[in-house]
Amino acid sequence: MSEPIRVGIVGLGRWAKVLTRAARASDRIHIVTGYSRSPETRAAFAAEFADTGFAAAASMEAMLVDPSIKGVIITVPNEQHLPVAEQIAKAGLHIYSEKPIAATLTDGLKIEALQKQYGVTVTVGHSARLLAGVRVIKQKIDAGELGRVGFIEANFSNERALELTPQTWRWYKDKAPGGPLSQLAVHMFDIVHLLGGDVAQVSSIASKLSPVGAEVDDQSMSLVKFTNGTIAYVGTCWTSPGVFSVRVFGSKGLMHYEVDFGTWDTPSNLHLSSTLYIQRGKHCYGDREVLEIPPSDMFRDELEQFARSCISGEVEQLSAHNGNVAIAMMNSALMSIERGGALVAVDEIIEAARRP
Repeated sequence: MSEPIRVGIVGLGRWAKVLTRAARASDRIHIVTGYSRSPETRAAFAAEFADTGFAAAASMEAMLVDPSIKGVIITVPNEQHLPVAEQIAKAGLHIYSEKPIAATLTDGLKIEALQKQYGVTVTVGHSARLLAGVRVIKQKIDAGELGRVGFIEANFSNERALELTPQTWRWYKDKAPGGPLSQLAVHMFDIVHLLGGDVAQVSSIASKLSPVGAEVDDQSMSLVKFTNGTIAYVGTCWTSPGVFSVRVFGSKGLMHYEVDFGTWDTPSNLHLSSTLYIQRGKHCYGDREVLEIPPSDMFRDELEQFARSCISGEVEQLSAHNGNVAIAMMNSALMSIERGGALVAVDEIIEAARRP
């Protein structure tokens, strides 16, 4: 691409700012226009990013008829993803949906279907799978350096449940089902799907320990079984200091990756305070090999994947399918909690969501 791809953005809140800052560092994609229902929000956003040439659109319709843009980024609330995506697709523009792909699996599958219906692409911002350490682990697995992978651990935790109030949407079950299960574990479900392969079943338990009294659970533990026999654990604690860690256990070695969650919003600095090591054969922790983590920026990288899709008409790994598998795993976990921890087949969850 000799010139950056020009795109719009709808929803001009905090995450729109994170993505626009990431695009500012890229020569592949340029966020040139955007829309929010609030005139004040539009004006403030345009003022903050005036140096990029950003110009707010007076309406959604005005943005979608802009002949210079090839796609639109969606950062509105999850329940609005489907109607907004339909508007974008009908305009013949490519779609980037912030994670999760939608509030429900049914909506997510409808968004996925827009690709064939309108000849557009859908990219879903599951950026965590683009973390440099996750990519290195995937490369080692694919190269056979870990041998047969048998077990994967993933944990994404923070202190959010200690800060909830009735004025915050995450307080309520209908807005944040499962608490950290839908807010944090969904990212780890996507990562273990990437590393472990096709998912067969999920089993989960949860509890509520935060003293603030929110409706949602604040602890969850999920077990995942893959079709190839590998198993995984995904844990989330919403009442602890922040952590993001992945461990993969294979017959020839294990790998551990841990991110300093405090630098999450500035991913270009993540490699400076993260940990990545490999233990080979029968060697123990003292003989581990610490691996250098290459600099990267997962937010810029996901936007550049979207830019390439706008040109090629082909989606890379941040696909609608992968986004929907992550939601299906989350829904399986929620159903398992209701059933006292019973195993729930992911395919059954997907088929049920497809039925009218």
